[in-house]
Amino acid sequence: MFRPKLPDTPHVPSITTHIPQDHAPAPSAGRPVAPFVGVGVGAVAAVVVVGVVLTALLAAVAVSAVSVAIAAVVLRSLVNGANKR
Repeated sequence: MFRPKLPDTPHVPSITTHIPQDHAPAPSAGRPVAPFVGVGVGAVAAVVVVGVVLTALLAAVAVSAVSVAIAAVVLRSLVNGANKR
């Protein structure tokens, strides 16, 4: 009563086709692709490594600049305090 009624589907006969494989394989384009894939992976790895190194150097320069600025402010306050006494 509560089950949906599906339409009847006609039986489709299976068709088996045979493709003859008596032709010669197509010649290759000349050079294999594998060396270029290796070069691409190496280039991507090199770019990533260079990016990480440059980012680390930039962070080191920023930290050094902040520490030098803090040292300059401290020294300036010490010198100004000594002149006022």
